[in-house]
Amino acid sequence: MRDIVNTEQAQAWNGYEGDHWARNQDRWDAVNGGFDAPLLAAASIDEHDRVLDIGCGAGRTTRLAARRASRGHALGLDLSAPMLERARPTARHEGLDNVTFEQGDAQVHALAEGAYDVAISRYGVLFFADPVAAFANIGRALRPGGRAAFICGAHPEDNEWLRAFDALRGILPVGGFGAPGGPGMFSLADAGRTRGLLSDAGFERIGTERVEAYGIWGRDAADAAGFLLGSGPGRHLMSQVAPEVQDRARHRLTEILRPYERGGAVRLLSTALLVTAVHPGRDRHPADSANSSTGPQGCGRTVRSAGL
Repeated sequence: MRDIVNTEQAQAWNGYEGDHWARNQDRWDAVNGGFDAPLLAAASIDEHDRVLDIGCGAGRTTRLAARRASRGHALGLDLSAPMLERARPTARHEGLDNVTFEQGDAQVHALAEGAYDVAISRYGVLFFADPVAAFANIGRALRPGGRAAFICGAHPEDNEWLRAFDALRGILPVGGFGAPGGPGMFSLADAGRTRGLLSDAGFERIGTERVEAYGIWGRDAADAAGFLLGSGPGRHLMSQVAPEVQDRARHRLTEILRPYERGGAVRLLSTALLVTAVHPGRDRHPADSANSSTGPQGCGRTVRSAGL
């Protein structure tokens, strides 16, 4: 992979984190799939569109976009070789011949200028070392008037899975799971800051909206607890304590999740920020600036997806 500036993230997503997500992609899609419908609706993908999927992972959203752009094309871009190694054969198995995948750092990857009608991402734009540079690079890849729609993590306290982790304080060294400012799950949770970053990168008509969806974390409380504690944040916390403390944490988290068991699954509510924007491109008419909107000044209304 050439031209990497986000080296820390490249190491993570080509190490344990990438391997874990590739092995468990079906489970992660069950967790996050409730956000697919609002993301794709906001992107308004046409059958002839050329779609760029940033941080595509194992390619679920890329494949969904390709089906909508049935006479167009979808490119999935991601840092993670393990996840792309799963994405490519899955697309072939599903008979999609209008999908390609590339490994690269979206902040600097050489994307063809003006080649895409729309850029999308489901939790894939949260880890940039320099978000303005990354969004500017994505903007250059869009045609004049090209659209963008991104799902980003909202504030931690609005996510039930993180509240479950927080209840383990006193057993595990639970701290912050990232905050607006640096790369991480909640780097774009502050809607005002996110609008500012996109504006600085050249985007206009920027809007933000809170969306909610239930995700399936496991078939029962014990299964969900094991999955949570084996994920990146959980594994990091468990690695800092003795085996007997790990057992206590696993038992406690199972008890915390037991009330969420229903219908043969553990369903937890997650809240995200749906960000939309338009890139004017080089052909912007001066009048467009006067007519453009930077979107609402708050997070807007909250929309709950039916989810899974």
